[in-house]
Order: sequence, then C-alpha cells, then structure tokens
Amino acid sequence: MTAVPAFPPSRLPASFWRGLDACVHCGFCLPACPTYEATLDEADSPRGRIVLMRALERGDLGPDDPGLRHHLDRCLGCRACESACPSGVVYGPALEAARARLASAAPLPAPVRLVLWILARPALQKPLWLLSRLLRATGLPGWLAREAGRGAPRVAWLAAMLAASGGPGVGRRWSVGPSARRLIPDPDRRPPTTEPCALFTGCVQAGLFSHVHEATVKALQHNGLRVEIPPAQVCCGALAAHAGAADLATELARANLHCFADTRGPIVVNAAGCGAMLRHYAAWFADDPDCSTMAREFSARVRDVTEVLAERGPAPGGRLPLRVAYDAPCHLLHAQKIADAPLAVLRAIPGLELAPLEGSDRCCGAAGLYSLVQPELSLAVLEPRLAALRRSAADVLATGNPGCQMHIGAGILIAGIRTEVRHPVELLAWSYER
Repeated sequence: MTAVPAFPPSRLPASFWRGLDACVHCGFCLPACPTYEATLDEADSPRGRIVLMRALERGDLGPDDPGLRHHLDRCLGCRACESACPSGVVYGPALEAARARLASAAPLPAPVRLVLWILARPALQKPLWLLSRLLRATGLPGWLAREAGRGAPRVAWLAAMLAASGGPGVGRRWSVGPSARRLIPDPDRRPPTTEPCALFTGCVQAGLFSHVHEATVKALQHNGLRVEIPPAQVCCGALAAHAGAADLATELARANLHCFADTRGPIVVNAAGCGAMLRHYAAWFADDPDCSTMAREFSARVRDVTEVLAERGPAPGGRLPLRVAYDAPCHLLHAQKIADAPLAVLRAIPGLELAPLEGSDRCCGAAGLYSLVQPELSLAVLEPRLAALRRSAADVLATGNPGCQMHIGAGILIAGIRTEVRHPVELLAWSYER
C-alpha cells in the first residue's frame, strides 16, 4: 500500500469558498444532516463544519489539525443541508476545497489512494471489472453476504456490494454485454431515431452496471433518440474531487471535455454522482482560460436520463405489475435539484404501483468511498433506510446511482429483505420489452 502515490491538490476557484458566505448559523440544516442525527455532535453538523472550514480558509486552523480532519472526513457530502438552507448556502464545493487542503498536509488513506489510482487508469480497470463480474457470476458474493448476517465482517459487506451490482432478477434475465462502450443500436427492433445524444458511461457504471447502460440505450431509442457513446471518455472525477485529489479530478475532467467536444445533443448520464460532477465542470474550470468556455458549454448539455425521458412522456410500454419504492440519490436531488423526473418515468409505466418510502430524500450512507473510510457511521446512516424499506413492502427499490444501488443492496442482502434494487430506467426498458 505504501507504493500508492499521494495526490497533491491543485488550486481550486475562489468561488468554491464563497458559497459559505450566506450562512447565518440559523441551525435549519441540523435536522437535515444524517451524521449530526447519528452523533448529535455540533461539529458533525453543517453549521459546525462551516465554522471549521472558515477557520481553515483564514488560516486559523492548519490542514494538519486532527480535530478538523476528523469532522470533515465524517461528512457524507450529501448536500441535504443546501436543500434545507433558507439562506442559499452552497456547501458542496467548499467541502471539496477544504478536503483538497487537507490532502496537501497528509496523504489520503491508502485504500482511497489505491481506488483512485486504478480509476484513473482505464487499462487497469478492464481486468479488475472482468474479474469482478466473473466472481459475481459465481454467486459466491451473495451467498457470503446472506450467510454472514447482520454482524457481517467487512469482507462480507464488500462481497454484498458486489452481489448487489448484478442485473435484474424480477421475472426475467437481461442480456448483459461485457462493456457498455460496445453497445450497438439494433435498427430492426427500434423505431426510427433522429435526434442525437451522447451517453456518458463512467467507470463503475460501465464496469459493473452495463445492464443499466443497455436499458438506457433501449429507453432512449424507444423515445426517438440516436445514442452515441464516445470511446475515449474516462471517469468523471467525482470520487477524486470528493476525496480531495483535485489534480486527478482536473485531469479526468479535462479529458472528458475534449472527448465530448465533437458530439451533439444532450450528454445523458444515468449515475447521479457522475451527473453532479459533470454539471460542476463549469465551476471547476471557471478560472482556467483554456477550458472555461468549453466547460460551460459541456455542463449546459448534461442531463440525467430521467430528465430526457420525462420531457418526452416517456412513450408508454407494457404492463409492469410491481410495487416500487423510489429512493432519491443525494446528488440527483440536492446537488442537481432533480426531484420530479424519476417519479414521472416510474408513473409512466402501466401497472406499476409507487409505494411511499419514509426518508427517501435522505442519504443512504453510500457517499462514494465513504463506506471504505467510515464504515460504522455509514451503516448507522443506512439503518433507517432499511427499516423504512421493510415497512414499504416494495418488490423493487428504484434509485439512480450505482453507489446507492450497491450500498442499499448490500444492506438488503445481509438483512434478508426481499426487495431488489434497480435503476428507474431498467424498469422502463423492461416495460418496453414486454
């Protein structure tokens, strides 16, 4: 592990810090914060962390201060505080800037550095995803998760997350190709398409959730869009940005800007965390004279797949008699402010019954790499979601982010809850198949 390189931070735009200026310490954010609810520590609340971040920005606290690092590391970055704030505080970018400063004083945890190092190198990802899919296909990860039970050791939890990334089992099996980058439209099975769009495939989503990309292409084609998948795209950089590896995030973002420069139409994203980061490119490169215009144009084109489909109806499909609960990914609801589009897609499916899910607007505890570095707090945040899911009696939990699908899905497996976790677009595409 010691050979894994550290990632020094670049200088982020000053606007990242200015988002905190509106804070008047009113406390409306406290009940919206999952970590504050779990610890009841003011320093683990948005209000408390803003005080700490301002002290870091002024230089009153150094980036090597252990208390500062402890409380900022425990933040999920879910940005629910922004939705609750009456003053319009923009918390997320300031957290990224603060974590970049922390990374300048001490290396990131070794597991985080290793993950980021691999995700920055597509040549290393291919064998990793292939081995992961082969292991998943054996059924061993799911068996290990079920046998481990609620007191599961960490290895069983990771196995459960891998098992939860598999394709649907609700009534049928999907044809899951080895890579979403090689998806080819079938003109004999789809209606004519005229309007172009470009699909962002990402890293984890392409490696473990190619069935979601397949469903996305099917649904978009069925609604009159021609899908292009640029082959040179890379990880969006969200995991690096949230961890404080700002140089790496900048490198990945710049590669994507150039990769999509020649594409037309909306840039369609089916992973909430990726979508939030791609929309953030405009702010990320605001002070970069070489990329600022390109980044603004890029971010203006980014659309979640449910937005694109909801605007088109979407076209009706076959009957799908399932009880479905919807869980709103934080970076879709709070960062991108998209609340209605996923529900509109689900309501458009004939026969589908939407089940209420208490706390569906709150973080599930996934938060990118959070469960790797804060496992106990991550599980504490997940517990209320699992309890609410039991009460919902849903056949399927629909959510639009791979990290959420894996984290909630792992909890479901270990807790023995009889519910599947799927992306909303999977259900729509299945409806079209019927």
